[in-house]
Amino acid sequence: MTEAQDQIEGAPLIKPSTTDHPLYDNVVEACRTVFDPEIPVNIFDLGLVYTVEIGSSNEVEIVMTLTAPGCPVAGEMPGWVQDAVEAVPGVQSVRVLMTFDPPWGMEMMSDEARLELGFM
Repeated sequence: MTEAQDQIEGAPLIKPSTTDHPLYDNVVEACRTVFDPEIPVNIFDLGLVYTVEIGSSNEVEIVMTLTAPGCPVAGEMPGWVQDAVEAVPGVQSVRVLMTFDPPWGMEMMSDEARLELGFM
């Protein structure tokens, strides 16, 4: 069975975030304090954060990617994100997972990031 056949038809490639959790906005703001060193835009607006899932005990799981698998800070960036989110009051634990499926593309950037980088 191919990987595509293994996925549930119609299921999103990126799991939805827990946007209705009271900590969600603060976790997003913490993610916005982390920048890709090669691009002067924060990782959230770049579209590198795919999912922010917050459980009932305020445990946070973040699924993110990088602009490219060979990114020079690939080993460090998850730690930067974890440190930033752990500092949010009320957060009990943070787990950062990396994925390259789906691969990041410029269409994942927010309008603010596109504007800042001169793509709008």
